[in-house]
Formats: sequence, C-alpha cells, structure tokens
Amino acid sequence: MLNGKIFIKTFGCQMNEYDSNRIYDSVIKLGLVKTTDQTNADCYILNTCHIRDKAKEKVYHEIGRVKKLYRNKKKPIMVVAGCVAQAENEEMIRREPYIDIVLGPQSYHKVNDLLKNYFLNLKQEETEFDTIAKFGYFDQIKNNNNKISAFLTIQEGCDKFCHFCVVPYTRGPEYSRPYNKIISEAEQLIENGVKEITLLGQNVNAYSYTENSKEFRISNLINHLNQYSELKRIRYTTSHPRDMTDDLIDCYSSSKKLMPFVHLPIQSGSNKILELMNRKHTVDDYFKIYEKLKKINKDIEFSSDFIIGYPGETHKDFEDTFQLIKKIKFINSFSFIFSPRPGTNASKLKMIDKKISQERLTLIQKKLFTNQIEKNKSLENTTVDVLVENKMEKQKKFFGRNKYMSPVIFDASERDIGKIVKVKIENSNQNTLFGHLSKQMKAA
Repeated sequence: MLNGKIFIKTFGCQMNEYDSNRIYDSVIKLGLVKTTDQTNADCYILNTCHIRDKAKEKVYHEIGRVKKLYRNKKKPIMVVAGCVAQAENEEMIRREPYIDIVLGPQSYHKVNDLLKNYFLNLKQEETEFDTIAKFGYFDQIKNNNNKISAFLTIQEGCDKFCHFCVVPYTRGPEYSRPYNKIISEAEQLIENGVKEITLLGQNVNAYSYTENSKEFRISNLINHLNQYSELKRIRYTTSHPRDMTDDLIDCYSSSKKLMPFVHLPIQSGSNKILELMNRKHTVDDYFKIYEKLKKINKDIEFSSDFIIGYPGETHKDFEDTFQLIKKIKFINSFSFIFSPRPGTNASKLKMIDKKISQERLTLIQKKLFTNQIEKNKSLENTTVDVLVENKMEKQKKFFGRNKYMSPVIFDASERDIGKIVKVKIENSNQNTLFGHLSKQMKAA
C-alpha cells in the first residue's frame, strides 16, 4: 500500500476524462486518495492529448510548472499518461528526468504495478497496445463516478487512417468492448445516481461486438439503456459519417431518451479535400445522413469539426465548406487551422500560407458563432427542459444542459439536482442560456 494523495490533470477529449476517472478507481487499491489540490499530491498524473498543436511541448511546459509548485516540497511521483505518452514513450524519460513513469492509454491496467515498482527506483515506460487486457482489468473494478452526467467508453481506437490523424497510432486499432460488460458498467453508474450517460469512442458508431453469432451495435446499447427508468438521457460521441447506419438513425425515433443532437465531424465541405484527407465519405453522403435524421425528427440539430487550411485547399474548396455551413446550420462546432502531426501522411505535405489559413478560419468561425448565437436567441422567452447537474461554485445559481448540450445557468434548489426541470430562458450569449425555473417546473 502506498497511501497518500493523487491528482490527475486531464487534457483533451471526453475519453481522457473517462480514463482519468478509471485510474482513480484503480489506485484506490493502493491507498491513494483523489485530491483536487494539485499543490499537495504524492502522485501527479498528466493525462495528455495529442490532437492539438504543439501537444508535446505543452506537456514539458506543464512539467516545468509542476516543478515550481513542488520546488520546496517533496517531489510527487510524476506520471505522463495518454496519447502524448504513447507517441513519445521512452524519449520523454530521456528528455525530462523529472518524469518517473510514462503510461500509454492502452496500458492503464498496469498503473498500480508501475506505481509499486517506482519504489524500486525504476524509471518506467509502458506503451504496449493491450486493449483487451486493459478493459478486462477495469471490468473487475467498480466505476465510482456518481456525477449526474457521466461518460462510458464502449469503443476505442481507429481503423480509418485519416491522413491528418494520430489516433490509430496512439490508441491502436478499433476495439469494441463486450456488450454485457458495457451494460454492467452502465448499471453501476445508474446505481451511483448517474442520470445521463454519454457513450464514448474514437469511432463510437463503429461499435460492433459479436457473441453467439449475434452482432451488437451501438443501436442495441441505446435501445437497452432506454429501458432504465432512473436514466433520463443518452448521448454518444464521436461518430464517423461512414458508420452512421440506418439502425442508429432509427434510434432517434425509437428511443425517447436519446438526445436530438448529433456531433458528426465532416472536416471539409470539399470532396477534393475529403479525398486528400482519406475520409472515405463525400459531402453528398453527409447530406443524405442529415436529411434522413431531419426526416425522422425535425428537432435534431448538428455540430461538426472543421479543419481549415488543409494542404491543397484552394479558395473554391474553402467556399464549398462555407456554403455547407450555411446549408446545414451547425449549432455548435469546432474549427481549427490544420497543423501537421508527426508520423501522419499529411505531415509530409506542403502547408498553405498561414495568413490565408487564418483569414479563412476567421470567416468560418464568424459564421459558426453566428449560428450558435441565433440558435440561442431563438430559445429566449421559451421554456426548455434542463437536466440539473450541480450548484455552481461560490454562486447561488445552478448549472445544467438542455437537449442540445447547451449550458444553462438558472435559479433552482439543491433538491432539483438530478431532475429534468423546465426553465424559462430570459437571455443568452454565444455559449450559454440564462433563465429561471418555470412555474410549470417539473418535467421528469
């Protein structure tokens, strides 16, 4: 038993947040207790993300900050975990002696052994792809997450090999967890008091698990979870257009708890750029999915991801993307200038002028943000259903989200936490809705 306190700083995607929580669940066995005080930890973990620009350098910068925090204190066990750890592995320990353990995302089941071995004065790097063993290990450990809204990983890795993306190299090939293990963990979460579950995967709608000649897909999971009366909402992310099958689309009709909000990254509105990216779908494919979903439920709204300034992007390609955004009024999207990732096909291509890329990004974001503002404006003076998640720190207000994932800040009381209530929206900004409980308060 190590005893002591552990702090995890999590970067990037929702899956990293899920992974961090599972690491906390594991190290309890060692006597390590979760702390929110990063200045007073015996073990300090950076759970890293490789998606954003200069990810590696940001990790070293963060370690420099930790060094300052502990300059006059006992050094914590310093662990770098996640996708940057996977990509850089042994090089991190060579470059930065302050690091004690480097831990890839498919090796989290080994975290307890690595921490115990630390006291044998071993510098350790563990970045093997062992997804089955990892999930087998965590399936034996209770998920202690008791937040109102929780993540649940059902699928990891990617076989798509988009030319700009590092996920196949940092998370490995696509792997779908056993269906019954996912259901069991979902039941644990519901028992803990979770009211909303977001199913996670790098290609979450590629989920496919076969047992006794029967294939289970994400649609089966959604329809099964729909049966639990204590569970109020179901979501999933991130999906790929190639895997947006009719059985999943039908869930927006069959499942009352599946929220009518679809995050479906397209990356570009130009077929030429999509082909250069190796996305394996066209703009027309994407629009057909959009039309099918809108036909099933006209209230469904979309968000997406856009890479601007991809190598080879012309003004016409950019205009195609802009026109797509005008056509499908995405209500909340992520957009970035292309930045090359080492080891990917696109990293070898000639970059377009940064000034041009920045000008295009500014135009795209202005349009996307206008869509967000208009959508939020349209909800003013209406009553919306909100799942109450928590009381805000140092405020009397409460926080929740509507069916489109939009944050809502409003007056409520402690007894409303975990309930779906009706909130009259008074005003809004680009990102948030503000209001108060309606007189016809109770929704669920």
